[in-house]
Amino acid sequence: MTARTNPVAPDRAPERAGFDRRLIAPMILGAVLNPINSSMIAVALVPIGKAFGAPPSRTAWLVSALYLATAVGQPVVGRLVDRYGPRRLYLVGTALTGVAGLIGMVAPSLGVLVVARVLLGLGTCAGYPAAMSLLRHESRRTGQDNPGGVLTALAISAQTVAAVGPTLGGLLIGFGGWHTIFAVNVPLSVACLVLGVRRMPRTAAGTTTGGLDLPGMALFTALLTAVLLFLMSPRVGDLYLLPVAAAAGAGLVVRELRATDPFLDLRVLGGNLPLIATYGRNLLTFTVSYAWLYGYTQWLEESRGLSASAAGLVLLPLFVTAIAVSALTGRRRGVRGKLLVGAGTQIAACALLLVVHPGTGTWLLVTVAVLAGVPQGLLGLANQNALYHQADPARIGSSAGLLRTFTYLGAMVAAAASAAAFGPGADTAGLHALALVMLASAALLLVVVLLDRSLRRIGALAGAASD
Repeated sequence: MTARTNPVAPDRAPERAGFDRRLIAPMILGAVLNPINSSMIAVALVPIGKAFGAPPSRTAWLVSALYLATAVGQPVVGRLVDRYGPRRLYLVGTALTGVAGLIGMVAPSLGVLVVARVLLGLGTCAGYPAAMSLLRHESRRTGQDNPGGVLTALAISAQTVAAVGPTLGGLLIGFGGWHTIFAVNVPLSVACLVLGVRRMPRTAAGTTTGGLDLPGMALFTALLTAVLLFLMSPRVGDLYLLPVAAAAGAGLVVRELRATDPFLDLRVLGGNLPLIATYGRNLLTFTVSYAWLYGYTQWLEESRGLSASAAGLVLLPLFVTAIAVSALTGRRRGVRGKLLVGAGTQIAACALLLVVHPGTGTWLLVTVAVLAGVPQGLLGLANQNALYHQADPARIGSSAGLLRTFTYLGAMVAAAASAAAFGPGADTAGLHALALVMLASAALLLVVVLLDRSLRRIGALAGAASD
């Protein structure tokens, strides 16, 4: 027996000692479900509107419904991941994603499609918090604070891959109609379930104990829902949502300060100013990013006269550039440099939009996409890495979920800005007005980065932890 076991032990020991790379596939696939669904719909709004005879004001709910469900659900599901562990939440969420895909495939009306998008938003909530929780689990198990390049791979999948959504969506629509952007969730869901069952460890238990703060979760949901509903279509008739949000916010503060195990630990969060700054940067980052994704795409189709497939191809350089930039810079520990370069190139790209018009040559449209891909590849990665080092390890799931909430708050601001700029149609004057809003957000992001001195310490901390 000794002769049989000794040769095997050296082969298995390194696997137990190092990061379990079998986890990378389910982590990345689960994390990609939400951004790919949030971006594919950009090129499907026009054909869906034609299919159901619905104006843009109604098809916009296909975007807003997923954002609302995701923005509310991410930190809630993230807290459940902290409490019960990543595996079971991952499996439940990816199963729900497949069900939502099936409903969307056969939806007989726009209302049913909106329901499918809500379910997609809820189902895809678990992937990113579960992945961040698994990273922390592997960090504790192996003693490696930042497992070689895994955060980079996760950033590329969870943030950058959103840029491929319009291209993929355009190709799918060209192949089988708008139904295919829902159908693609079924095989993705099956793949996640198989990988999750076979590879995700049952031993990766939650990092917190005690009961769930259901009143805190309910008040948080009410606060965020009221804010997001107002941002979807800000108008005088919806001003009642602001006092509702204020009341829910006040109740949330009172509840969380008194709770022994709060859903949002406001004392810890309030004392963690660097983490709060990261959330603010993420909001500004994705205000600009989603204005590109939806505003620019709509302009390409309506004013430039491109088909959904052609618009997706014009945006392809953005995707390629973003992936390349993330891959080249991902292993660099510094966060501040990425943020500075990302904010600077974002300003340049937004300024370039001011000279775009319907007769603009394809070469300039491609140049705009390439330039916009640089911040797409840098900013999300930098904010994610900052959060990994700034968040309380026991609350990494809910902290990661809250980062995604600020992502979709930015998306809602972008949607409101796009609606105000375009009005009845995505014309060039509206695009230039939207570009000014984007330019202001990008400039504010640069100022926030310059003022945050804590960013200089993250690279040093990461280097010390990995030595």
